[in-house]
Amino acid sequence: MSTTAVLLAIGIYVLATTGVALWARRGSGQTLEDYFLANRTLGGIVSALSYSATTYSAFMMVGLAGLTYRGGIGALGFELIYLSGLLLVAFFGPRFWLAGRRYGIISPAELLSVRYADRRVGWVAAVLSLVFLVPYSAVQLMGVGYLLQGLSQGAIPFLAGVLLATVVAIAWAWLGGLRSVAWTDAAQALLMLATSILVVVFALSHLGGVRQAVERLTVETPDWLAVPGGGNYFQFSTFLGLSLPWFFFSLSNPQVAQRLFVPRSLSALRRMLLGFIAFGLIYTLLSVSWGLASRLLLPNLANPDLATPTLLASHVVPDIVALLAMVGITAAAISTIDSILLTLASLVARDVLPLAESRRKHGNPLAWSRGVILLLGVVAFLFARLQLNWIALLSVASSAGLLALVPANVGAFFWKKGTAPGALASLIGGGLVSLVLQATGWKPLGWWPGVWTLLVATGLFIAVSEVTSAPTERATQFVDEIAAALRPYLPDSGHIRPSFSPSTSPATTMGSPPSAASAPGSPEASR
Repeated sequence: MSTTAVLLAIGIYVLATTGVALWARRGSGQTLEDYFLANRTLGGIVSALSYSATTYSAFMMVGLAGLTYRGGIGALGFELIYLSGLLLVAFFGPRFWLAGRRYGIISPAELLSVRYADRRVGWVAAVLSLVFLVPYSAVQLMGVGYLLQGLSQGAIPFLAGVLLATVVAIAWAWLGGLRSVAWTDAAQALLMLATSILVVVFALSHLGGVRQAVERLTVETPDWLAVPGGGNYFQFSTFLGLSLPWFFFSLSNPQVAQRLFVPRSLSALRRMLLGFIAFGLIYTLLSVSWGLASRLLLPNLANPDLATPTLLASHVVPDIVALLAMVGITAAAISTIDSILLTLASLVARDVLPLAESRRKHGNPLAWSRGVILLLGVVAFLFARLQLNWIALLSVASSAGLLALVPANVGAFFWKKGTAPGALASLIGGGLVSLVLQATGWKPLGWWPGVWTLLVATGLFIAVSEVTSAPTERATQFVDEIAAALRPYLPDSGHIRPSFSPSTSPATTMGSPPSAASAPGSPEASR
């Protein structure tokens, strides 16, 4: 495939999607809520496509396909664990949505500050997210770099592809905030799905169809159709270590959890979830099929992460389809990293820099947020330059560290005895365990870092909360008000209309917000 064709395809893609970003930013306001949450007005379809593009990144067609190439059908079970974890979205999604409107919450870390009546909890959660999401951002950049390098047969250097993805992601997040990001995500999600279907169809056709492909796998690589798979890769401890962070992904990863604040209604939230489940199942099956087909067509690759770019550069896939697939995978990577940059910037604006101080000492927090987007993009680029192998493992390692957020998030809605010291101990202790284990490669008792992160974080949250005093008034108010607001949507309630809508002040529906005096150190005290 010629370098000129690759550059032309990428150029058309960048120009077209930038046009979408510019169109989407029309009417954007200058508030943090508008910039980071599109003023909470996105519909269900756009939310579903944006949620899909944010979640399904270069990891799928590069990392998951590579993991399938490496270990076989066990990769399908690993990814289906993530889809089963969407039960968490069905359960926690309405609660996040209601809490966001009731308290004017913008970031997931801010929710913890509000619930535990201590801004330090949100600050630690935000810092933890920054530490673990920068490598995950770098993974997306690496996917683009590998892809363009492989398709151009080395004519486009790895770093050039990484730089291109960095610049485009920063530009879209900068232009119009979530309005630009969501609409470009929606366009890119459709492109991702269409191009992946084309590639799988051509790959299976080259193998003689689905039946012939399965027969060849059965004869040539039978281990890849069973667990633990090729080279016994998917041992139980490995499978659990990979899957556990994915099961809690929708709750632990702030760039995904933040999207629960965005739909304009709970009906739109429901459509978002249903649309994402359909998209995710199809995209997962395509990615695994892609990886298994690559195993048959390209059996001796030294680096499994190169299975996708090598397949697209081969004679198996027509050049025009390979170009479209390249654009689709590039879109998958960029749609994830611009969402991550936007979320991390919101964490800085709402949690790392207290709002009162940011206005008094640092000027406009929105300007600071845009500066953070630029800075984090540069840091992710520098990390990607290291070219660490195993995109799938890097992705899981990042999500494993974020498991430290899970106990505090669950306790926020369901355990009134949860305390700020308990949440802080959970976040700090779990995060440190994850960092130490991943830095040293130590797996106590053979279990992966994610397992220990969740166990330690949960144990610390419960133990420390039991011996410290909970903010009783805030905890009772927060938990009871969210439960009361959710009650009309329960199946036996007979109600289908929300207890408040975007045009109705949440405070008038759910009671007045707590005063600063009742929640010392909380975000309300400094707004």
